[in-house]
Amino acid sequence: MRESVVFRPRARLMSQLGEQLIKDETIAVLELVKNAYDADAKNVRVTMENVDDLSSATIIIEDDGDGMTYDIVKNIWMEPGTDHKEKKLKEMIEKQEKSKLGRLPMGEKGIGRFGVHKLGHKVTLITRSMDNPEVFISIDWSVFNSNDYLSDVNVDIVERPPGRLFLDNSVTGTRLIIEHLKSSWTRGKVRDLHRAITSLNSPFEALDSFKVKMEISRPEWLEGIVTFEQIKESALFHAEMTIEGNKILEYNYKFTPWRILDKLDRRSHYEASIELKKQTVIKDKDGKNKKAFVPVDLSDYSIGPVKIELLGFDLDSSLLKLGEFTDTSGLKKYLNTNGGIFVYRDNIRVNPSEDGDWLDLNAKRVNSPADKISTNIVLGSVKIERDKSLDLEEKTNREGFIENVVYERFRDAVLLAVEKFEHDRAIDKYLIRKYYGSTSKSEPVIAEVSLLRDKINSKVSDTELQREIIGRLDNIERDYKRITEVYQKSSSIGLSMSIVLHEIDKVISELKLAIDKDESSKHVRSLVERLGGLTDGYANVVRSRSFKKFNFKKVIDQALFLVDFRLKAHNVTVERRYLEKSNDFVVKGNEHLITSNIINIIDNAIWWLSYVEEPHKKVLFDITREISGYVTIVIADNGRGFTIPTDMITKPFITDKTGGMGLGLHLVSEIMKQHNGRITFPLFSDLELPNEYKHGAIIALSFKEEE
Repeated sequence: MRESVVFRPRARLMSQLGEQLIKDETIAVLELVKNAYDADAKNVRVTMENVDDLSSATIIIEDDGDGMTYDIVKNIWMEPGTDHKEKKLKEMIEKQEKSKLGRLPMGEKGIGRFGVHKLGHKVTLITRSMDNPEVFISIDWSVFNSNDYLSDVNVDIVERPPGRLFLDNSVTGTRLIIEHLKSSWTRGKVRDLHRAITSLNSPFEALDSFKVKMEISRPEWLEGIVTFEQIKESALFHAEMTIEGNKILEYNYKFTPWRILDKLDRRSHYEASIELKKQTVIKDKDGKNKKAFVPVDLSDYSIGPVKIELLGFDLDSSLLKLGEFTDTSGLKKYLNTNGGIFVYRDNIRVNPSEDGDWLDLNAKRVNSPADKISTNIVLGSVKIERDKSLDLEEKTNREGFIENVVYERFRDAVLLAVEKFEHDRAIDKYLIRKYYGSTSKSEPVIAEVSLLRDKINSKVSDTELQREIIGRLDNIERDYKRITEVYQKSSSIGLSMSIVLHEIDKVISELKLAIDKDESSKHVRSLVERLGGLTDGYANVVRSRSFKKFNFKKVIDQALFLVDFRLKAHNVTVERRYLEKSNDFVVKGNEHLITSNIINIIDNAIWWLSYVEEPHKKVLFDITREISGYVTIVIADNGRGFTIPTDMITKPFITDKTGGMGLGLHLVSEIMKQHNGRITFPLFSDLELPNEYKHGAIIALSFKEEE
């Protein structure tokens, strides 16, 4: 037996879809508000009456949009899942048209009306379009809970003369009255909805032509809600950038300390044409896994330009006490509730994920709290254009985008842009902690002792008593300095361990490469010896053993030998100008640690040379005696140069490398101090270098020369 049949959905399917398709009441209201946006409304009012009492609760959503005709209500609104908006969107894009208010439809799946199912058991719809009668429809959703077939449940649509609701013939719009609510609303839920409605428009660039107002019969529930306008002045860090294709076309960063933070200067940083590259694992020609940087290019898909604006906050309690924002509790609550980076399509917010953390910022901060941001210390907008981002599709339940290859590419690009902001923020955060952090007590204590000493000298006339008190203050100051010095040494153990692990990791990485190559026994032996030499080197410094004399040329040769495989793997050419010098350059120090310094600089150069097209990657080594009594090794590359101020680049955890720890040049600086030497960053004009190194990074390590 064979027969052609059709699906016959039961009536209760409507209630089931409404209940399960829309996650919660807030999203349900937002979907209905977005329908008003698609109807070209200028004003939307959400009225909540007695929502804490189910017996009399009502939610009214009304707009002054285009309204609907009888035919639209019958053939579109009454057809869930219709492709009406999807077709309209495609047609408008093809004809390069927009609505009279310059909009394109946000909805396209035909499910926004299911929001009324989520909210209440009864809905009344009254609508009117220009030069047409009012259309009235009332639905009691409880009748859909029967076992009848959906096609057997009738709904009456009434067309009636204008004037019952829309008194003026020139007035159009739609009113939805939702009654017999499915759940009562608490103060917290109402406040969450108010915040969601407020953030429906981008706070950085709100739509003047689309205003949403919320009214409630218990206005005290909305008292004390901090607004974006109130807290934006508390932001210390600000960045704007535009991504297009595989580049950040323009990057503007500003650090604007509060007036009371007078030890800090304003700082700005601008860069143009920053390539987007993501570190990943790929197969080499032998089929083995290796780390590589691959471009992140949005031009492969219809995503369009991406404009990003970020505001960063510092919620350290000791710092907030100094600030001009008096409601610090309100600031923290606002950021806890509204913080994060959100996507706005034509300035209308898209819910990026279920928890709002679509970039996994909070997880990344747990693993690296010193230099990463979390959702509660940043407010950000990622703006895309509706007609140019068609490949980014929203999920049916409105909880973000469909997580396909397009979304992953988009997410990668935004993450790389956010990391750029994090790197700049880390520089200024370091200075904030240095001068105003809760652990920076030594400077103010010593200053207070000095003030007290001056006061005693001027106020105490008894010279013997004066001498006794001053003597005790001197002892206190000396003891305090000694205690803080010991404390700082003790507290730096964790950092020292990070440095040692940082170095050992580099050797192990080179070992892996060496073992994969043929005839590598000599290289492997040298690397194993270096592992032992590293621990000996650090132990020598700790035990303050005397350093030995060594030939500087041989140390450079050794360092280049130890990273030979990495240099070849990245197709980097090495220019050894120091070999042209007939002199022997002898310095005193720990050979293993100096080798570490050179390898760390090479490692940085290899990373930044990933931005240079092959086969033009180059690193130059030379030795000079530019400073009397000092011998200096000069290391230059033809990469992008320093993107961080050189006075900050040796601080720990300050980096502009994707995934970097910010310890390499800090370690170099610390080792140079142990050797009574110094690390400097000379200008290209200070040295005689080939012109191709003009825009690259130049580092000089200077040591006292031995006779």
